[in-house]
Amino acid sequence: MDLAGILDRLDVNADWVGLRYVDDHSTWRWVRDGRPQLNQHNRSRGIMVEVLAEGQFAYAASANLDPAAVQQAAVKATAIARAASAHAVYHFSSDVRPPASGSYISPIEQSADSLSPAELNQLLVKSCASLKVSDKVVATHAMLRRVNSQHQFVSSNGSNIEQQFFILSSASQAIAQDGPVVQQRSVNGMFARSWQAGFEILDEDQHLARCRQAGEQAVELLSAEDCPNTSMDLLLAPDQMLLQIHESVGHPLEIDRILGDERNYAGWSFVRPEDFGRLRYGSELMNITFDPEVPGQLASYRFDCTGNPTQRQYIIKDGILQRGLGGLESQQRSGLPGVANVRACSWNRPPIDRMANLNLEPGDSSLEDMIGSVEKGVLMESNRSWSIDDYRNKFQFGCEYARLIENGRLTRTLRNPNYRGISSSFWNSLKAVGNRDSFAVFGVPNCGKGEPNQVIRVGHASPPCLFADVEVFGGDG
Repeated sequence: MDLAGILDRLDVNADWVGLRYVDDHSTWRWVRDGRPQLNQHNRSRGIMVEVLAEGQFAYAASANLDPAAVQQAAVKATAIARAASAHAVYHFSSDVRPPASGSYISPIEQSADSLSPAELNQLLVKSCASLKVSDKVVATHAMLRRVNSQHQFVSSNGSNIEQQFFILSSASQAIAQDGPVVQQRSVNGMFARSWQAGFEILDEDQHLARCRQAGEQAVELLSAEDCPNTSMDLLLAPDQMLLQIHESVGHPLEIDRILGDERNYAGWSFVRPEDFGRLRYGSELMNITFDPEVPGQLASYRFDCTGNPTQRQYIIKDGILQRGLGGLESQQRSGLPGVANVRACSWNRPPIDRMANLNLEPGDSSLEDMIGSVEKGVLMESNRSWSIDDYRNKFQFGCEYARLIENGRLTRTLRNPNYRGISSSFWNSLKAVGNRDSFAVFGVPNCGKGEPNQVIRVGHASPPCLFADVEVFGGDG
């Protein structure tokens, strides 16, 4: 795509112009109970025109790649910017769009062409067979999604960036039933197994072994006791920590949310601008980094959608809030330190402040030592449900699977495990963080935000973490 050539031919009276081209190819495969249900390929491509005029940014998109259509979109965007100027909340300059050049490509070892459609379907059929460990398993699902997304960005002040993302996501689930009791178990939660990678991550033997374990645990849950209703130590596995980080750290620290931009749809935040550099968000063991440079993590990239280059940054260090999740526009408006995280889900959406790779750094505790330190507690794995208020403060999360911890040992299986808390109070109860050996990387491919809605990819990584005196409850709590 000669995006620079199209930009050169534009004729608009604007202070700055940017063109962002996106070409997405995605393939979905879904097998239910061993029978293929969906084999679907989608392609979506187009150009987003962004202009700065009279201190305002405005956008217009075109699926027609002809230069005349892009010119028409640029004229429309310029008219919108000028009309908005009379009602401006803030007047911007091109300082928030500094020129940048470079490229990025996802690291892959085994390309998408290495397995045929028949081989991929057969793997999903085998997945269902491995999940079906008993007649009590009444439904099995195995899904695979592959994305090839090409991005190009050029601007009137010299930016020229190319990035290409290869995404692979898998999900496997068993649903078991015994009379009125129904339980589900998936492999790490639905689509948590999402990375920038090729088919090298789908080692068949390991994948099918994980499916068998999920099926066995679904049956195991049918005869398990409900999680008790009490307060006790809570040990969260990495595949639940991803949801805890996402909801109670990621969303409340988005600067556009703190400024109130999202309150009409996705809510506000309990965090205030004056909290940065002062708020004890969690215990001294809490260290959260924004790191879009982790090889293979789902939201890795080199430049955000405005051309701002990435840099690993501490968001929370030793429990103290350091900086927000906001790009150059939000940083200028708020006066707060931020990161390169202005992203759009597609060519037909304007970029906004989003999480990317938001990770809890490892501590020095082994999983065995954390379990051994607990007199009475519970280990919970794999998110099943979530609920959090509009300020991202009070929350209630449910998991698929749990084990009771008694006198330093894992004992009985528990079903319908849930826990609740208040974000900062909960993180201040953090009393042990797993070491590098227990650190695991997962993804969230379906984070929603914005009007019109944008569903975007986010990465989270964490070791298991131990929290003190948390309110837990079962299905009737």
